[in-house]
Amino acid sequence: MELPAIIMLVLVIGFMILGVPITWAIGSGCVVACLLDPGLSFSVLAQKIFANSNSFSMLAIPAFYLAGDIMCKGGLSKRLVAFADSLVGWISGGISLVSIVACMFFAAISGSSVATTAAIGGLMIPEMEKRGYPKDYSAAVQAIGGTLGIVIPPSIVFVIYGNITGVNVAQLLASGILPGIVVGVALCIYAYFKAKKNNFPKQDRFSMRLFLLSFKDAIWALIMPIIILGGIYAGIFTPTESAAVAVFYGVLICMLIYREVSGRELYDILKTTAASVSNLMILVVTAQLFGYILTYYRIPVYVTDLFMAVASNKYVFLILINILLLVVGMFMEVGATNLILGPILAPIAAGFGIDPVHFGMLFVYLLALGQATPPFGTTMFVACGISGVSMGRIAKQLLPFIAVEIFCALLFSFVPALSTWIPSMLA
Repeated sequence: MELPAIIMLVLVIGFMILGVPITWAIGSGCVVACLLDPGLSFSVLAQKIFANSNSFSMLAIPAFYLAGDIMCKGGLSKRLVAFADSLVGWISGGISLVSIVACMFFAAISGSSVATTAAIGGLMIPEMEKRGYPKDYSAAVQAIGGTLGIVIPPSIVFVIYGNITGVNVAQLLASGILPGIVVGVALCIYAYFKAKKNNFPKQDRFSMRLFLLSFKDAIWALIMPIIILGGIYAGIFTPTESAAVAVFYGVLICMLIYREVSGRELYDILKTTAASVSNLMILVVTAQLFGYILTYYRIPVYVTDLFMAVASNKYVFLILINILLLVVGMFMEVGATNLILGPILAPIAAGFGIDPVHFGMLFVYLLALGQATPPFGTTMFVACGISGVSMGRIAKQLLPFIAVEIFCALLFSFVPALSTWIPSMLA
């Protein structure tokens, strides 16, 4: 490996350890490599930045982000919680199941783990405490439920992964449907037995009247993922166009039907989204430039050779990937991991004969799991902030849930049909 490449990697890792924002860490490394290597010119890098940002599918990122912000502030979360409560609240440990199911519904709207945890957790943590659940357990349920936000489509992380690896975005979005449901059901099963063991309270019985009323109130929110995903998979519009449809639909129901977002509030949402997306898009472009320089120095080839030497077959490789991303997820933010490791690991997986859609789903799922793992899980931090409970107490309650999600990760690793079946029907 050449000296400029080594210096670049050391700088990027060092800056990240020091807490420098990931965009500046990666960008500084790229600039230093360019200064040290005569073969890299700033004009070429500028062309690469323009080419990377000039992508139609990239337009989906700000649009989905805006749609999620509108939905978060438009009264959808409380309606989805009420519907989930009427659906599963009567089962043992019902309110914890409500939290997980509500996270699944909201994930299919927001596309963000942090937004899912904040929106549902803000309602459910106080409610679970009121019904006699320990506060640390209540917070843990929200933290683990929030991880579904980037697995169940529409997912911003899937869109970014597809853009940086060249995998079909529509198929990636479809690949998260069945695994998202499987994980949600698995988490509910554990929550059920946990509630039975600890004799947590539940509602008396299922009420059809309450179910129908809550369904009527939440119907507009529940229709949204059907319109978006149905439109994509029916060929009516592309994933990028579906993001614009999501924004239009969100404005329509939140301003005209639910009437919980005013014109002034919409303006504030637009400003907030613009600031957040600007940072995200700069990060994406910078990371793509970093990926170009990594390829220039043949670093993916070196990493591939290393994996080929260690992993004798694709099954060993998949186990190594599970271990690697679980460890990395404990210390790195999802966006950084996706942008740095995605372009490196995707070609290696292809070299082992692993379906790119299957690997993309597994990669994103493991990133989602990392959001709830200590010491730096983002959904765990959000749950800590809402509940006021220490990270250590929440982490202790999270461990069994994490074990469930690790089991699901192994299941998805060795049963690729769970992630490829639906995309194959849409191909």
